[in-house]
Amino acid sequence: MSYELPELPYGYTALEPHISKSTLEFHHDKHHAAYVQKFNDAVKGTDLDGQPIEAVIQAIAGDSSKAGLFNNAAQAWNHSFYWNCMKPQGGGLPTGALAQKIDDSFGSFDAFVTAFKEAGATQFGSGWAWLVLEGDQLKVTKTSNAENPLSMGQIPLLTMDVWEHAYYLDYQSRRPDYISTFLNSLVNWDFVAQNLANA
Repeated sequence: MSYELPELPYGYTALEPHISKSTLEFHHDKHHAAYVQKFNDAVKGTDLDGQPIEAVIQAIAGDSSKAGLFNNAAQAWNHSFYWNCMKPQGGGLPTGALAQKIDDSFGSFDAFVTAFKEAGATQFGSGWAWLVLEGDQLKVTKTSNAENPLSMGQIPLLTMDVWEHAYYLDYQSRRPDYISTFLNSLVNWDFVAQNLANA
């Protein structure tokens, strides 16, 4: 069974004015769709065909002979995860067990914000910023290109895409503005809290 491009969990205009309809159309319908198609083409007929995409990512991580398959599998998964990390009228402060875990792991929510902003702003070139669970602690990490925490023994809770196609139409070269807007107005903390509860 092939991996299907998921529909966005909101309409194309739902994240405006923070992320435009044009950005979502290009990002989801072109970039994400291409990763899904290339993954399905690459995995077809292999011994990994029919495996969950997460299992494929974990099975071939670090295998340079399967770099093309890994890159498209990971990018397909990363984007599916990323869409759910945002919602209309998002942002603000987490609550409950997630808020407590952030305080325990970073010292304060503000300290987490500083670390997450730094991860996104200092990721050279294309990549991702992540909030992950490693063992019993939360950590902020960043990855290059398609890399993701699934292949590193970490559980992803939140991600922010810092490839230029995620923000350039709306923010041009102002990646820090996109990062601040993501945290202040877009993060879906309910999704992050559910990922923590299911970990």
